[in-house]
Amino acid sequence: MTNDRATDTTRDGLKVLRQGLLRLHKTLLDLERRDYERARGRISNSYGFLQLVLKDPWFDWLHRLSELIVQIDETLDTHDTEKPATEDDAKALIERAKTLLAPAETGSEFQKNYFLALQQSPDVVLLHSELMKLLGR
Repeated sequence: MTNDRATDTTRDGLKVLRQGLLRLHKTLLDLERRDYERARGRISNSYGFLQLVLKDPWFDWLHRLSELIVQIDETLDTHDTEKPATEDDAKALIERAKTLLAPAETGSEFQKNYFLALQQSPDVVLLHSELMKLLGR
């Protein structure tokens, strides 16, 4: 274990990972919105959609991905603070991303829903492939 400050290369890698996760998050939100509207009717506006994403159990599974993105943001924001992110901090986030993005029929709630999303959307498959390359899988 090391307490060395995260290198610029590692930080750059986290930035690229963050961008990929944001694209995946948007794609999954769009997919879930489509399915939600098919099941429950049209969502009238962006504010209504935001409220659903934040509070409706339909979208709960996506919060794990949101939380990971926020943690990456917080880690990247510590660069010029008294307690900058370490290489270990960055590696832990990368490992968390690998675990989260492991689709499984019998895994966590996120992994199960992610597995289904991969079955439904070629866009999700493409983004997943890009992310796996970034994560070294």
